[in-house]
Amino acid sequence: MNRFDRITAILIQLQSKRVVKAQDLADRFEVSLRTIYRDIRTLEEAGVPLYGEAGVGYSIVDGYRLPPVMFSKEEAMAFVTAEKLMERLTDTVIRKHFESAMFKIKAVLRGAEKDFVEDLASHIHVRDRQVPSKSIPDNILDVLFRAISDKKVVKIIYRALGREEKTERFIEPIGVYHEHNHWYTIGYCHLRGDYRHFRADRIYSIELTDKDRLSERATLQEYQEQWEKSRESATPQKVVIRVERKVAMYMQERKSYLGFVSETEKDGKIEMTFLTSHLLDGFARWFLMFADYAEIVEPVLLKERVREILNDISKKL
Repeated sequence: MNRFDRITAILIQLQSKRVVKAQDLADRFEVSLRTIYRDIRTLEEAGVPLYGEAGVGYSIVDGYRLPPVMFSKEEAMAFVTAEKLMERLTDTVIRKHFESAMFKIKAVLRGAEKDFVEDLASHIHVRDRQVPSKSIPDNILDVLFRAISDKKVVKIIYRALGREEKTERFIEPIGVYHEHNHWYTIGYCHLRGDYRHFRADRIYSIELTDKDRLSERATLQEYQEQWEKSRESATPQKVVIRVERKVAMYMQERKSYLGFVSETEKDGKIEMTFLTSHLLDGFARWFLMFADYAEIVEPVLLKERVREILNDISKKL
């Protein structure tokens, strides 16, 4: 990136956040802090009303804005891709907000880029095999985002996996994540007195209350770091399995969640090595999905657990 483009990008970033740290700018543009300081001085000399505070960062005086930004063709392409994902992966309220934002973005595109966006949109399709339940609210993510931002308590009616009855929960959400085609929120549950994960499509009603969080909760990043430490403290067990080549391709998506380490080809089969902390239930049941095309090399304990599960199954047949 040349200096002119970098300074323009810095100005845009300064307008997008209340405070921007010089180190964050240096990391983003892969330049030294001294270079960032020179770029900031250039903006000030050009009349951009900036103010900085040592140890805090730089800000633009409220009310100052650039004229409408002109997006490049590549940036417009990224917006179209994001729009298609938003259509399939978010709730109705968030989609409407994004649609409104996209109209504003398209309004400042040049004529050639507008034509490009319109044409490209018809060539992108995101498939979603999940059929959403009609009983699920359309504003789950919107309410969760507002609760996280305002540090409020949310009231939900929730049905846990494997349970028929629904329960009323008051939770303090600290974050939202998307995994395996589902949205989840992590929050402190007043009913359980601890942090819990809630799957969005099992929430049957949601309401933002006027109750503030009872105390300062961990951020999503802090929670994940604590979870990783507790997971690492559990003693992992080595597992070696050998599978036929024709089924190995179907195991790629999930194997990383079971502690996959490496794989090699041996005697015409694929030998996979894992280090897992969920040997007896998680790993054993995953292995059963393709057990007729695989064998357990080690440990013996896993073989015994698989036999035990199969015996329980055969009694019910």
